Amino acid sequence: MILGIGTDLANIDRIAGTLDRFGDRFRNRVFTPTEQAKAEARHDTPGTYAKRWAAKEACSKALGTGLRMGIAWKDMAVSNLHTGQPVMAVTGWARERLDQMTPPGHEAIIHVTLTDDHPWAQAFVVIEARRIA
Repeated sequence: MILGIGTDLANIDRIAGTLDRFGDRFRNRVFTPTEQAKAEARHDTPGTYAKRWAAKEACSKALGTGLRMGIAWKDMAVSNLHTGQPVMAVTGWARERLDQMTPPGHEAIIHVTLTDDHPWAQAFVVIEARRIA
């Protein structure tokens, strides 16, 4: 069963400008060390950050809150499987919210997909509840 769906569109040039203006203050407020390492190792650093920004926005929408009610940027973190597939992990208040949304006898799975076509980065997040066998 689908518990939540979220999407977001981020402007890569806007994120690049924010990185130029605020640098580490912005990076450290929004992105985990793992996300920062991934972005800084990429040729398109602003695009990588923009996709992760969009994923966090999309995840907050799928959780039914948006970025309010105590959710923190770093409560949602994007990493990649060895295949390159992006995955979303949640901690803190985002984890609490996910646990509240998940019916008894089910486990929550967060699906995320990312794409970009300069100047846009886009993310979709679907939260699924699967019955525990």
